[in-house]
Amino acid sequence: MLSRRVLATASELAYLFLILLTVVATGLSCTAILSQAVRTSPSQSWTDNVNALMIGASYLIVLVASLIFCVKRRIAVRLKLSRISKTYRTIGRDDLPASVHRHVLQEYIRTCLIAYESQPKNIHRDGWGRPGEHVFQDRGLCCVVSYRIRALTKRICRDLGSKYSGISFRRTLLDTIPRIDELAHLVIPLHPKLKPHARMLHHFRFLTPLLPKDEDGMTPLIYYDSAIQIARHSAQELTEEEFEIGMKAAYEIEKCLNDCRLEMLESESSTQLNEQQPSGSKS
Repeated sequence: MLSRRVLATASELAYLFLILLTVVATGLSCTAILSQAVRTSPSQSWTDNVNALMIGASYLIVLVASLIFCVKRRIAVRLKLSRISKTYRTIGRDDLPASVHRHVLQEYIRTCLIAYESQPKNIHRDGWGRPGEHVFQDRGLCCVVSYRIRALTKRICRDLGSKYSGISFRRTLLDTIPRIDELAHLVIPLHPKLKPHARMLHHFRFLTPLLPKDEDGMTPLIYYDSAIQIARHSAQELTEEEFEIGMKAAYEIEKCLNDCRLEMLESESSTQLNEQQPSGSKS
């Protein structure tokens, strides 16, 4: 297969060849007809030769008309190309004819209904969220379709699944461990390094005094440790309820560590400010 550059060069060369061929053929025909007009005239000269004048004027008119058509076509193409926006612009309803907008709207609704009917009903895969809103992703057509249709589509998608659509419970919960460990090292620099199979209760034992307790006297670390143990060692996948408990506990631990980090930064800034004030008063 030839490349685009080779094809473009070949096309330009063929175009130039056709132009040269047309010019040469027209020039030869004009010369032949003019010479015949001179030979057939009574005086066999250019003087007072009406036929030669008419032939020359005809070819000149054809040349001028051809140039006018070529220039007009070139200008029209340039104007049409200049109207095309070179930057991304959202297409609104007013930018389309009514018939085109109606056709796009009908096709979009038909596609949504086909996609909805093709989705599996009442099917759940253990350890994963039920499919939901990610089924429909508006790819350019949303800018043309009305807001009511988009809202209807999203409502249909929400009826299909949960907010955890496409999320692996086990992997997502285990991914919170290094994030919490990083925050723990920021708050407690001497915090022990994370071991592959360490219990969360043992590894984050120094965070226990910082964490709040619920009505039963349980800290979020206890719930988090239970969820991590299930995610690590259970033969069955996590249920949505267990995943929510684990993620809620992880969020509370992260929130507590972030609050401690902010308090540390505020105390450091206030200490530096207090140290700068005596030095300024002495000077």
